[in-house]
Formats: sequence, structure tokens, C-alpha cells
Amino acid sequence: MYLHRSSCHVSIADQIKALQPPQSLNKPSKLHQKRKREAGHSSPQNQDRPPLKRLRTSPPSCKAEGEPQKKAERDTSKNNADLVKTWVQTNKWPSQYFQQDSQAREDFEHDSWLGEQMEESNQVVQYVEINGGRYPRPIRKIPTSLRRKQSDSSLTGSSDQKKRESKSAQYRDTRYTTLLAAKGSYMREFDDDDVPKKIKDSCQKLLERDQIVPRDSLFRDDLFKKTCRKIEDRNEALIIQDVTRLIVPSAQNLAIYGATHLDHLIECANEGWTGSIPVEGPRPQPDYSVGFRRSAFTDEQLNRLDPLIGTVYDTSFFVATYRIFFPFLTCEVKCGAAALDIADRQNAHSMTIAARAVVELYRAVHREKELHREILAFSISHDHRAVRIYGHYPIINGDKTTFYRHPIHEFSFTALEGKDKWTAYKFTKNVYDVWMPTHLKRICSAIDQLPPDLNFEVSQGSELQYTEATGLSQELGGLLSEQSHVESVAQTSQDDSELAPTVLQTVTPDTTVSHGKERAALKRPKRKHTAK
Repeated sequence: MYLHRSSCHVSIADQIKALQPPQSLNKPSKLHQKRKREAGHSSPQNQDRPPLKRLRTSPPSCKAEGEPQKKAERDTSKNNADLVKTWVQTNKWPSQYFQQDSQAREDFEHDSWLGEQMEESNQVVQYVEINGGRYPRPIRKIPTSLRRKQSDSSLTGSSDQKKRESKSAQYRDTRYTTLLAAKGSYMREFDDDDVPKKIKDSCQKLLERDQIVPRDSLFRDDLFKKTCRKIEDRNEALIIQDVTRLIVPSAQNLAIYGATHLDHLIECANEGWTGSIPVEGPRPQPDYSVGFRRSAFTDEQLNRLDPLIGTVYDTSFFVATYRIFFPFLTCEVKCGAAALDIADRQNAHSMTIAARAVVELYRAVHREKELHREILAFSISHDHRAVRIYGHYPIINGDKTTFYRHPIHEFSFTALEGKDKWTAYKFTKNVYDVWMPTHLKRICSAIDQLPPDLNFEVSQGSELQYTEATGLSQELGGLLSEQSHVESVAQTSQDDSELAPTVLQTVTPDTTVSHGKERAALKRPKRKHTAK
């Protein structure tokens, strides 16, 4: 017991002395001698205790590093005090705190899809009357700093996967069907008990007409089952790579292989419809879509059509992108639970835009009744085993237009030993070979009736006329449009007697809008008198 207490007492005292600087380097320390004695008299009880740790002292380097930190804290406190003082005196914060650094600017430019979403949701379409005709004006995009780096991508419609996923998020919600119906586009038949015979016959003809299919492909009889097994539970990219071209053949590839009548078609894959005016939600970005290129029309037809389309930086009813005129076919590929329902919603939006383009063109030449219950577009949805094919058509009721879809065929291409594996492929080729030439003639016949010298410039003596519009975006759009046109009127110096276009109404892209029935009182802008 005595040795134990003594050893513990001496050990602690010696450790304290060890912290003091030695007086002589040659003189052995007492601590060293004590430790030698304790080595031979350590008790078992003492061995069970954990060794005591020496007290640490802060090295000079730590003290040196702590000084800048304390100084920074003092500076920060002083800056915060100056900020509060500045705000109390001037009621403003210093301007340097509102300037973007390089990282913030990069983040905003990378996320410029948010600005595009806001712009899309507030788009307003303005109709102009010229010599008794009623024409929709293209919408001029307002350049913003958010899209400076993406000016090229806004033309090509290309986008990364994150942007595509963010734009398809709204279609995953089952309530999107209701939102689309509120804009006059219904994902069903107009009347299930009264489907026109011409629709049934034309679609049946496209299904049954035989076509040549590829001889050497993954759908070959001896490879088909193996192919189906390999694409089970895989992602969309792999299914598109291995299967989609065998469900929906490429129009451009067929043209390369010798189908010269398809040379005036153009296709895009996963490309945003940046030139279109959406009906509800974001602009479409189909996995595959087909329309007409500029070469499908003569120079005279393009001169008549160009005022309705505008420049490559505008949006209009008649284009998907600045290269694709009047799209008529889309394909969406999905995987997972309820995947085809999501694809159907995407296709319904895209093909409403496509059918609306033809209706608006025919309304401009007073021939819209000819399109009543006429198939104007097709869509195909598929996953790794099932396919759905739809035809989309308008219902014309006076000044009101609504859109519906006709279910043409739904099947599993993996069932019955692949009996229907080529059904969608043959159907799509028949759309290219049989239906498309007639559709192009229909479009060209209406373009030929457009006036050759359309001019949307408003002269000094013009009358601005607006209808009442419901919804915040419509009201704001009308005010903005009215302000811009009044300014242009004030700056124009043409003669009052000159014939000028009349702005009929300003509406959001609602497919059910009534054309020209409700009109506000005519207002003539005040003339700007100039000294002669």
C-alpha cells in the first residue's frame, strides 16, 4: 500500500516537473531515476490502470495560425456593423452584395430551363385581321441573360438528360389529363358509339397494307426471343437503341435506302420543340418525331408562310423546331409501372400541337370545316413488349375547336411467338407512303391561298382591338402586347388612309378559344403630331 501511494504521488509530481525546461542537459533528470525504481516495484493494481497522458502545449505554429483567424473575426464583426450602419443611414444595402460572382452566374445559366418554363407559361398569341383574313402572329422571344450560353441549343433543341427529365415531370402526374382537357384536348374518342366510317376505314387500311420488312435484324425469327429477353427490365435508352427503329422505322434512313418520296421529311430524336407554342405545360421533347422540311414547299409557298412563322428565334403554331414544319408523327418510349400512360400523355400534347397547326392554317383561309373529324397526326407509345397506336383529329364546331384521339391498335409484339412484331413497323411505313403525301397536298393547298404579301406591321391609323381573356397570363399578355403596339403606332409616320392590319384578340394558346366573337370596344391611339 505504501509503495503504491508513493509511486503514484511521485509519478504525478515528476510529470509536472517534466513540463518545465531542464536546467542542464548533462545532468540526469530525477524523473528518469524515479522511473527506473518504479520499473521493478510496479504492482498488479497499478498495471491495470491506463497510462496517464501528458499535457500538451500549443506549438508556436498554432499560435501563428490563430492570429489571422481572430483578425478575420474582428473584421467580419466590423463589416457587419458597417452593413447595419449603411442600411440605417441610406435604407439600402451596399450594391456589391447584389453582384453575381462567376459561380452564381454559371449556376443561373446552367439552370436557364427555369426561365424557359416561366416564358412558356406566359406566352400569348395575337391574331391580326388583314383584308378579311385572320392570322396568328408568331411570338417574339424576349432575350434574357439566362440563356446567353444556350443560344445555340435553343436553335437545335438539344438538351441534357436532366433537363429532359425535368420537362417530363408534369406528364407523370395523372392530373395532367384533366389540365389538357381544360385546354380542349381529350385523350379519348369524341363519341365512342359514333366513330366515323372514314376514320375506321383509313386506319384499317394503314394497318393491313403489306410492307417489306428488314431481313436481317434483331426481330429475325431465330433472334426474336433472345432479343426480348435481353431488353426486359432495361432502361429507355437501351430499348430505343435496340427496338424502337423496328417499331417505328426512320423516315430519313428509308430515304437513304431509296425511298426518294421521303426526301422532304425530317426527323428528330429527343429534341425539344423549341419553335412550338405549348398547349399545357412545357414544350414537347419526343423520343422520335417526323415532320416536313423547308424543301417540301416551293419558294412561293414559303414566302406566303414565312410571316406566320417568323424568324428562327420566334415561336409559332406551324413549326416544331426551326427545321421541322407541320409535324405529324411522334413516338415515346417508356419503362416501368404505368410507363405507357406517361408516354400517352406526352404524345397527346405533341399531337394536339401538330393537329392545331393544320387547323389554324385552314382557319386563316376559311376552310376549317374541311378538317372536321379528319386524322391529322399519329402517335405511337411502346415499352419492351407493348405498343399503342393512336390517330388524332379535331372537332370543328363553328369558331370552337377541340381535339380527340382514336385508338387504332394496342398489342404485345412479344405475344404469340412474335406474330405482331412487324405490325407497328408496317403501319408507320404506310403512314409515310400512303397517308403523308395526301396530308402534304392538303397543307400546300391551304398555303397557296394565303396572301402573298402578309404584313403584320401596324400603321399610324390602325385600330387596336382586344377581347377579354381569362387568366392572369392572358391579362398580362394583353397589357404587354397593347403597350408594345401603342408604342409602335406612336413611332410610325405612315398616312392615315393606308390600309392597316387590325389586331382582333390576344389569347393564350387554348385550343378551345372562340375566334372573333367577343370584341372589346375599338380604340384609336392618339396621333403624334410633329412640326412640319
